[in-house]
Amino acid sequence: MKKKVISALLCAAMIGTMVIGCGSKGDSSASDKGGDDSSSKAKEDLSIEIVSKGFQHQYWQAVLKGSTQKADELGVKINFVGPNSESDIADQVQMLQSAINAQPDAIALAALDTEACMDAISQAQSSNIPIVGFDSGVPGAPEGAIVANASTDNYNAGELAAEEGYKAALKDRIAKASGPVRIGVMAQDATSESIINRGLGFIDKIAELCDADGKTVSIEGNDKYVSDAKVEKTDGADVIIDVAVPAQVTSELSSLDCQTLLNKKDTIAIYGSNQHSGEAMVTGNENLNKFGSGDDQVIGIAFDSGEVIKNAVKTGEFIGAITQAPVKMGETVVDLCVKAAKGEDVSDVDTGCQWFTADNMDDEEIAQNLYD
Repeated sequence: MKKKVISALLCAAMIGTMVIGCGSKGDSSASDKGGDDSSSKAKEDLSIEIVSKGFQHQYWQAVLKGSTQKADELGVKINFVGPNSESDIADQVQMLQSAINAQPDAIALAALDTEACMDAISQAQSSNIPIVGFDSGVPGAPEGAIVANASTDNYNAGELAAEEGYKAALKDRIAKASGPVRIGVMAQDATSESIINRGLGFIDKIAELCDADGKTVSIEGNDKYVSDAKVEKTDGADVIIDVAVPAQVTSELSSLDCQTLLNKKDTIAIYGSNQHSGEAMVTGNENLNKFGSGDDQVIGIAFDSGEVIKNAVKTGEFIGAITQAPVKMGETVVDLCVKAAKGEDVSDVDTGCQWFTADNMDDEEIAQNLYD
């Protein structure tokens, strides 16, 4: 009897050991799975640093809005920063360095000056921190340093401004002119890739459209635009494209550029290639009152949105403007950063643009991209 009891106890012990062993094997699998999660962070553990070109324009606030919305949706943490002015290159470089020091899972960067950011970019590469470009991106960065870009195709956007402006008013005005006419192009700088491409897209398309109508075109003004445009600088042209870039990015200097262009008797139109320039056009016109669609007025074409530009379009001061999709851009850059941080393949995304006028700016498709 005693032997039977001992035997029964031994059997029970063996069964218990087997059960525990099975349980341990199951726990080991869960642990392994948990280990996989820790090596590839769950979305809610991800941290993203976003270094924009500034906070001084409402455009960047709209990008911030989109970034925040997408971060909340995905459950990730973001830190969105930018210098006070888009001429504060040194401040942005310091912000980028601080972003790298924070050791985030990914960085989004809209570089004011890629060359100034090179050391920080190299450090991010050494630390295996993926960088996603947005807005103007990081043109000229070392190969492989920027994994993807979320941006407007700025050259195409400039072309769209030219096409719509030409169709709406410029074609007839140029055809009816008894002598040479001037089209002003206002750009806040000659260093930002996005600003340059918006200007060049507009300039090259205007030249193409004029040539198709048998008109000759010449260009003058800022050296960068003159040298990079597909337009020759010639005498006796039917259309003169005059490019103005301020010595510093200030509203006062850009407003003076606008006034100078408006006061040239042969000026028939001015195009401002971003929110800064568009708003400076409104300020520069305050005492001159020359913008409008009348035969004796100057045609105003802007780029971006904001309350000032929207009002200028609504009242007819400008015939129209190009809007980007800044909220979508913010959403897209966070989405790309999350995918890059997780090791997924990413590629460039064109976040799009649209032409808006007083007639269509309240349409749902357009209105969602017009920020205040």
